[in-house]
Parts: sequence; C-alpha cells; structure tokens
Amino acid sequence: MRRLSLGALLLLLTACSPNGCSQDAAAPPLKAGPPAPVSTDSAPAPGETASAPMPDPAPEPEAPPAPEPATWPHDPGGALPPGSGAGATDATIWAAGMRFPMEAGPAYANSQVYGYGGYAAPGPGGQCDARNYAYPWRDNFCETRSWTNGMCPAGRGHQGQDIRPATCEKKVHWIVAAESGRITSIGSYTVTLLGDSGRIYRYLHLDMAGVNALFPTMDSRNVERGQQIGKVSADFGGNATTIHLHFEIKAPVSIGGSPASVNFVPTYTSLVDSYGRLLNGAG
Repeated sequence: MRRLSLGALLLLLTACSPNGCSQDAAAPPLKAGPPAPVSTDSAPAPGETASAPMPDPAPEPEAPPAPEPATWPHDPGGALPPGSGAGATDATIWAAGMRFPMEAGPAYANSQVYGYGGYAAPGPGGQCDARNYAYPWRDNFCETRSWTNGMCPAGRGHQGQDIRPATCEKKVHWIVAAESGRITSIGSYTVTLLGDSGRIYRYLHLDMAGVNALFPTMDSRNVERGQQIGKVSADFGGNATTIHLHFEIKAPVSIGGSPASVNFVPTYTSLVDSYGRLLNGAG
C-alpha cells in the first residue's frame, strides 16, 4: 500500500466540505433539480398499441347577440299635422302582434290631405313629392273629417291611418293580412278582414280588380297572417285620391261609460309596433 505524505493528506482534506468534495473548493454547493415527472399511464401490454390522448373538449359556441330594436323617426300618437284637428293620444296597442299590413318596407305613415299634393298641403308639390316619402311618421287618426269616430276628441274624424308605400307607384307594392282570418267583404274600394281574434281590419284604395282576381269565390277568402291580399293603388269608387293604403282597425271598446261595442280604434300605436318588428326581420 502506498503511503501518502502528510502534505498530500492535508491537501486532500481541504478540498472537501461538509457538502461533499469537488474539484474546486471555492465552487458553491450543487443544487438538485426538480424530480422528473412520473407517468401514471401504464405501458401497453405486448401486442397492444398505446391509446391516443383524449382531445380537449371543444369550446361552447357563443350565443349570437340579441338584435337591437329597430328605430326610425316617428312622432308620438295623437301628434297630428298642424291645423288638422286634435288627435287621440290613447297609447293602447289595440292589435298587439299583428302583421304590418304592407309586405315590405320602407313605408311612410302620414297625411294625404295635409301632405304635399293634398288639398290642404303645406306648400307646392305633388303627391309624389320626395317629402311625402321620408320619415318621420305622423299619426292622422282623428284628422278633421265629417265621419263619426267616438275615439276622437271631437267625436268625428279620420277613422284610420294613411300609409304610403316605398315608392309613388300604383299596383306595385303588396298588402298582406294583418292576422289569419276571413275576408268578409270586397267592395268598390274596401277590403274587410275579420281576424281570428275578433278584430276587424279594413284596407282601402287597393287595386280592386287584382283583389277580386285573387279571391274569385267565397270559398277562397280564408287567409293566413302575412298572405298577400292586393296591391296599393288609388281606387276610390270613381273618386280621386292619392296612391296610399288607408288602414283601419275595429275592436270592442267602451266609449264614455257605454257598453262595449265594435268601434274604430286608434291604429297608429299598433302600426308602430308591427313596423318595428318588420324592420327587425320578425314580421
């Protein structure tokens, strides 16, 4: 056995520390790294293949945002054209859920008498004046007329709402059933629809020859909500009028404390409600 000299033994002892021996006595102690991960998957048996890892679940699709309510410039109910009388400010939606009576927009609710081209027009211009085919909407139920209307402040007035179609053209724009029901009358310029709800809708100034062609017999007059029933025109039993739809709603209502009976009711709020749904694509 080889013996170490005292000097060599001392050199060996000074190269070691309580943390162990190293080649460099000045080097810091070594730190151990984290333990390697241990797989919990068992190895496949001989002749078997390892199963593929399960994919992450697909993310849930996001729900589409609810559509914003459609808006367009329109005056409040009862705000009649200046000098045309006092309007009915009843805010009741008398035909909630009805289909807007024109198949497609845009449409323009305003006065035929107090609009451009009417006999009480605000200034020069014909019925096709662009100002008649623009927003805002304006109520004209109760506009000064001689017809009886118990819902009007004066007890008389216009019994419905005038609506111009998208363009100033006859026999182009379709009119549709406000609700399912039966056409009970086709006159010289009026179509009457009795809805399944019991409400009565009247459509004036359609192309009446076209209406009669669509409904030649009594058996053909049952209609579904949204079904085409005619086109906007200017028929008025031989009298002159403008190109527009005059639209009315009749419903049971008590006036002045009397027993409820079927009367003309304000149409404007129901039209605002149904037109907003039309613009939103709900119809």
